[in-house]
Amino acid sequence: MNDAQDLFSLLLQSTDVDPQAIDAIKRTIAEGKDRELCRINAPAFASKHGLDEEHTISAFLHAARVGIFDISWNVLCPGCGGVLDTNATLKTLQKDEYTCALCSTGYSPTLDEMVEVTFTVSPRVRRIAAHNPHELPLVEYFRQIYWASGVDLPEEDFAKTMEAFSLEDIELAPGERAVLPIQLPSEFIIVFEPVTHSVQFIDVKGEPTRERRSLSLVFDRDHIQNQTLEMQPGPLRISLENRTDTRVLPTVFIAGQELHDLLGRRRPFLTAKRLLTNQTFRDLYRTDTLDINQRLKITSLTFLFTDLRGSTELYERVGDLSAFDLVREHFQVLHEIVAAEAGAVVKTIGDAVMATFPTPDRAIAAALRMRDAMRALNDKSGREDLLLKIGVHAGPCIAVSMNERQDYFGQTVNIASRVQNLANAQAIFATRAVVDDNLTADLLHRNALTPVPHEVSLRGIEREIAVYTIP
Repeated sequence: MNDAQDLFSLLLQSTDVDPQAIDAIKRTIAEGKDRELCRINAPAFASKHGLDEEHTISAFLHAARVGIFDISWNVLCPGCGGVLDTNATLKTLQKDEYTCALCSTGYSPTLDEMVEVTFTVSPRVRRIAAHNPHELPLVEYFRQIYWASGVDLPEEDFAKTMEAFSLEDIELAPGERAVLPIQLPSEFIIVFEPVTHSVQFIDVKGEPTRERRSLSLVFDRDHIQNQTLEMQPGPLRISLENRTDTRVLPTVFIAGQELHDLLGRRRPFLTAKRLLTNQTFRDLYRTDTLDINQRLKITSLTFLFTDLRGSTELYERVGDLSAFDLVREHFQVLHEIVAAEAGAVVKTIGDAVMATFPTPDRAIAAALRMRDAMRALNDKSGREDLLLKIGVHAGPCIAVSMNERQDYFGQTVNIASRVQNLANAQAIFATRAVVDDNLTADLLHRNALTPVPHEVSLRGIEREIAVYTIP
């Protein structure tokens, strides 16, 4: 615990961490159950303790940076919520496709909903059972290791919940063999092994039989899925063999309503997309995010571009020193607003800013605050020195590493930049993908703002697109 005290003392030296979030983390480490410290879902943690989500995420990031937590980037199956792959950094996420044996479906990973980011307490701070996952009881292995933090598993009586759809289960040590006798009901049966992600589907239908049938299953790292079998209801002896160097946990599931109900219960979790567009993360992990050759897909990300209109005239009018101070103050204000709206500044180019947001409404909220802030700075100086042009667009993109910095590439980025070029200093310009978002529409309605549409041609874009002026 001396290590923990030293690390928390170091953590509290950070000026931008929320003391309430740190207190909740300290209490959980000191008093929480082991499973509460394995793959922590930061938004769920914030909700449970009545904390601000963004402040909580920032606190966990700072705590991980000083060594209190280990960060895990987990590739998820969007169907069952199972963890298909675990990575200590995003750099090791290199596969173009992942297959979920339980769902019998392949997926091309995206950073939106297929990669979660979780936090597990470091062994130097507190030892928990999940630090040795192959010693966890079967039920806890499913809870803490197989299913992702976005599956809303019951806090209590989880074992009873699993009993409702489990026929049998067994633990096999490396090299061990066993026979599992079961009575097949008229249901779709799944023999699933969560360590190797091996599966055997059995479609049980027809007239019941008393004939004793046998099925042999071998668990290794190469053969994770077998052809679906059809069988009649009745007795079945399953011969099991573990050919791996770790224990395996074959479990016989009934693929009925109870299983579907469990997997259908979901809750928000920290996605890789949300973390990549978090200002604290970009500040703390500036050059340690993506490998130079990685190209990771994001289904939808919102881009906001700003630029100062007439900055050349500003330098001419007030002089280099005064103009530099004004521009620097404007950058500081924009950075603060972006961070406050759950966004991140990707880069600045001259007097321009490129920022990202997880959802369109947060970008528009930031744009409105930026406009008001520039008006306030102009009122303070008594001159119209800071005339900010703002453009917003949302859509798919690719996260890349360029010039030792995490960046984004694609047509969505190009359109967002060119929409900003259309804007004047009084209005915010946004595309249909932004203003058609339900949360954005609610935000504009609350502010009594009605977007005005017009079709425009953008350089390099073949078709005209609808751009809306937000007055």
